[in-house]
This record gives sequence, C-alpha cells and structure tokens, in this order.
Amino acid sequence: MRLLALGLALASVAALAAPDEALLGKDEGYPACSLASRQTQRCLVGNFSRYDELVPARKVAHGQARELKRSMEPKELEVEAYLEANRNTGLLILKGDSILAERYQYDRKASDRFTSMSMAKTVVAMLVGVALHEGRIRSIDQLAGEFVPELKGQPYGETSLRHLLTMSSGVDPGQRPGGGDDTRMLYAKTILQQGPGGADTVWGYTSRPRPAGTRFFYSSAETQVLGLVLRAATGRPLADYLAEKIWQPMGAEAEATWVMDRGGYETGYLGLNATLRDWGRLGLLLAEDGARDGRQVIPAEWVKAATRPDAPHLAHGSASRNNGYGYQTWLIDKEGRFALLGAYGQAVMVDPKSKLVMVHTAVHAGPRDSASRGPQFKFFYSTLKTLAALSQ
Repeated sequence: MRLLALGLALASVAALAAPDEALLGKDEGYPACSLASRQTQRCLVGNFSRYDELVPARKVAHGQARELKRSMEPKELEVEAYLEANRNTGLLILKGDSILAERYQYDRKASDRFTSMSMAKTVVAMLVGVALHEGRIRSIDQLAGEFVPELKGQPYGETSLRHLLTMSSGVDPGQRPGGGDDTRMLYAKTILQQGPGGADTVWGYTSRPRPAGTRFFYSSAETQVLGLVLRAATGRPLADYLAEKIWQPMGAEAEATWVMDRGGYETGYLGLNATLRDWGRLGLLLAEDGARDGRQVIPAEWVKAATRPDAPHLAHGSASRNNGYGYQTWLIDKEGRFALLGAYGQAVMVDPKSKLVMVHTAVHAGPRDSASRGPQFKFFYSTLKTLAALSQ
C-alpha cells in the first residue's frame, strides 16, 4: 500500500505544470543548442541535460549500485508547492539512504545526466584528498608548478595547492593576454575548444595584487589548475581516477561523463554530468565523512577539513556575506552544513548531522540568479525543521 500511495503521489505531481515551460522550449521538445551562442532560455533544459553531447566528454564508469530505499514522502514537506514555483529539472531529497522525494520536470527523467556547472569543483577537491592519501601529492603546501612545469614562473605555478583549494591565490583573474574576463576566456579555451587545451587554458595570468592566503576571491581558473595538477600527479585522466576512487566505490548506479578541452583534459571547474540519484549518492558519501557501509572511500579527515574554514578569511560571513568556503566547497552556516553549488541553480546541500541531502538540478534564469537561489536555501532549512519536528 505504501508503494501504491507513493506511485499515486508521483502521478499526481506529473500532471502539474512546471514554471515557464513555454519560455524554456516545451513546444520544441526542449532543444539543445550550440554552446558557442548565448545561453537562451529555450535551450537551457536541453543543454543542461545533454551537455556531453555538445562537448567532447570522457566516460566515468560505474560499478554495482548502492541501493537507495524509498520512504513515504511526508506531505508536510510541500514538495509540489516548491516545484510549482521553481525551475527545477530535478529534485531529490535523501534522509540517509532513503529517498523521501524524487521529482523531474520539463520532460526530464531519472536516466538523464544533469550537468554540474561548478559543483564539479568540489569533486576535484575530493580527488585531491584521495591523491594526497595515496602519496601522489606529498602536501597541499606544494606549489602547482611542481606538478605542471608549464606554469613555473607564473603566479599560478607559484601558488600552493592549499591556496588554490580555498580560492585564496591572490592572483588577479582579469589579467589575461589581450585582456578579457576570466570565466569567458577559460570557457572559450575549454568548452569552445579554442586552443590546444591543458596548461594553455590557464596560461598568462601575470598579476598577484594581494598575498596568497589572505583573501577569498572566487575564480574558476583556480580549480582548473587543480585539475591539471591531479592529471600530472596521478598520470591519469580525471574521469578515470574519479571512476576508480569515488564513483564505483560510492555505488553510482549510472555512468557519468566529464567534458574535455581540445587536448583531452577534463575541465576541472565544470562539466561533470550525472544522474540526479548519483548526485545524491555523492552528497550522502560526504555526509558520512567519505565512508560507505563502513568502507572509507575518501579519507574522513580530508572531508572534515574540506568542509571547515582553513583560515579566518574563509569563515562563514567572511568569505562572502552568506557563506564560508572550505576546499572548493561552500560552507552555508555555522553549524557544519555545506553545499556543492553551480550556476543556474545546481546544488547538493548536505547536513552531516541528520544525513539530509537535497539535490537540485535547475534552469534558473541566469547564472547567478539570487532570487531563485534564495528559495532553495529556504526549502532546505524548512525541510530540516519539518523532519526534525516529525521525528519527535
């Protein structure tokens, strides 16, 4: 009867209209469009669930799936009301290894791979922790140029992995040969395949106006350098290393993909594509301090270090008005909760204490749409409060 009730609930939700369906291309079947053109609203749904068809990508193999149980969805969560007002392609709520809610909108389905945007940054940080544990990296105080000789003599080459992990290099990301915005130039050299790839994607930053380790400044180039360090330290593509060290041991149910630049290097700062449930499994792994069923996949001390501020300028309210920053991971309050966040509303929010994991894949109106990000956090905290009340 519980399964029947769950099925009826899902069926009733399927009949509800998602926000802005026409604007997002429903009549055209939610098309995917060239990434070389401006991200128009009608292409967001198609692009963000077919990213690895638009950019060359390497597979991330999965193994035996970790079973996720299904529990009755508490009506008090008001999932339908949230989805009616927010442009989610997918929403997953896990309490431990139990699914409390799973929804898809805009004709998306469970087998779709949703792109990470900057959520990939946290994955890179976790791989650094694994490589450190294996001795492939001796210390996070080593300089990037020790691994990537092409960057020696440049500011990023003379920056420690610690300061790259915490977005505290002090390097001015606007200083590019010929000028131009950091993200735009990096995107062109990676996603748009404009250049040979590899170290060339982060070559040419010339200015460090502030000392490393003194100020947080979010820059995707810092993660891109970390990806190159990992490739050099392990001698393997990031996708292969991820598959062996995290994706398979955590029990992913589906193959993921990671997009590459023209030289065959994965774009560390974005472009990891995975199913909604596997994003949830990753969040659950981090909620459990990197362990799965008693087996340590990511070193526990690394996960703890990655989800705490490493210095005062990274504390909650100091790194940014509303957040702190760990190792490529957002610290969303002072109680130890953290999140993987990506542009246009991608999010994996984690409460380690209660083992609540909430995954949003989304198509917000813009890359930094604060008007839509706010309701995500409000829904996360209201869910925490509701579940706590129901457990009493």
